[in-house]
Amino acid sequence: MNTARRPSPTAVLAVVSFGVFVAADDLTVVSTMLRQIIGDLGIPLPDGWDRAAWIVNSYLVAYVAVMPFMGRLSDVLGRRRVFVGSLVLFLAGSAWIPYTTSLGPFVAARILTAVGGGAMVPVALAAVGDAFEERRRPGALGVLGAIDTIGWVWGPLFGALLVRFLNWRWQFYLNIPLALVAIGASWWALRGLDRPTERRRIDWPAALSLSAALACLNIALVNTSEISTVGGLEELTGRRSLPTVPFFVAAALALAAFLWLERRSRDPVVDLRLFRRPNFGAAMAVNFLVGAALIIAMVDVPLFVNLVVETGLRRAAVLSGWVLSALTAAMALASWVGGRLTEASWYRPPALAGLALGSAAFVAMGAAWGPGIPLAAMVVSLAFLGLGFGLVTAPSNAAAVDAVPPDRRGVAAGLVILSRLMGLAVGLSGLTAWAMYRFDAARRALVLPPLDDPGYEEALRRAQEQLTSAALRETFFFSAGLLALGVMVALLLRRHRVAGSPSAPGGH
Repeated sequence: MNTARRPSPTAVLAVVSFGVFVAADDLTVVSTMLRQIIGDLGIPLPDGWDRAAWIVNSYLVAYVAVMPFMGRLSDVLGRRRVFVGSLVLFLAGSAWIPYTTSLGPFVAARILTAVGGGAMVPVALAAVGDAFEERRRPGALGVLGAIDTIGWVWGPLFGALLVRFLNWRWQFYLNIPLALVAIGASWWALRGLDRPTERRRIDWPAALSLSAALACLNIALVNTSEISTVGGLEELTGRRSLPTVPFFVAAALALAAFLWLERRSRDPVVDLRLFRRPNFGAAMAVNFLVGAALIIAMVDVPLFVNLVVETGLRRAAVLSGWVLSALTAAMALASWVGGRLTEASWYRPPALAGLALGSAAFVAMGAAWGPGIPLAAMVVSLAFLGLGFGLVTAPSNAAAVDAVPPDRRGVAAGLVILSRLMGLAVGLSGLTAWAMYRFDAARRALVLPPLDDPGYEEALRRAQEQLTSAALRETFFFSAGLLALGVMVALLLRRHRVAGSPSAPGGH
């Protein structure tokens, strides 16, 4: 008889957090390496702007598309097999990328790493759900959320250092030993999380339909938005690289096929009955709203710094990065705090506190931000906003994972992360459409002195500052409304549902 003791839950958390950090870093690292990558791949500018956008967008589309399917695959095959397999795919893509010399192979290799990276996050959440008992689970999920946030904040900083002292290929060279270490550690730490003897199958037609729907929808949303979804192609992407309507139509058809197949499947990829569970549906909605509000902050704050606060391009880029770090650093800290608060109470109190704090911070930004605002005031506002976002992470994730039976934790984790990412995409698309409408209307109403007037240039500059400031502040108020709506949704959360019992009563 095998008497070997299983690794502790803390060891499981440490190992999957390491994998998630590496994947999160890879998600954002290219944003500060784009110029060098574009040059080395021989993409001509400005004619190659549309193609260059896919250095970023290909990863995002694949990253989102695989999450629910890979989460479900871990329910069927086991967390260890799928997590290690994801690391192997990530390793293969990372080993291929440095040797590419043209855009096609580079994008193919990035897609391979994205499939591996996108799978790691939901499988890590599900593994933490398996390893930790319910009362300790929110704290562990808070730690995982903090590590994920730190990873995608660290990515652009690390990319800038590599470009400064080495070159972009070293990011992927370094991924190789990191992935090998993660593979070995995961095979050891997750050995108690393989599937039990119960056998299930994957509904492959439904899985492929869902992945196709998500891929097409994200391609359409990315091309609807003229601002890069990672934040490194703002100066490069000035037009859509693909038509959007056919992708929206394809997404709708693929989604219809998926729903038709799922209703007839004996073992569905996404059991649609999960959405009838109040905690699960509420957690999904909260994550979607948080994602939509978060992307507005992530895009609008650098725009505000660049167009209102600082006109020097190089200084503005550095300044916006430092100012935005107040948001992301506070998010990482509050993710851990939110987990501890959820352990000490339950889902609703920290979720409500975070959503209310974030909404209040957006209102303050909309009311106070304008030309001449001190940087210290911006940093304080963003720190409070980051605290609000971070406090929501652990309770919303824990509510979703706790609401489902153990054999559905993988797909539940994939869906709850997907809901936030879809919020990001939809929020960015809506932000772009609103900004274009608002600026066009403002330009038509603009009154300036004649071109030969000595004060024309100064009047134009001041008018542009005022218009930009007003438009961005309007989006802050809109984001406050999104989080206020999240407060109402969070009131639907119930106290500690019993996983696996859809009819279990929930206290308030």
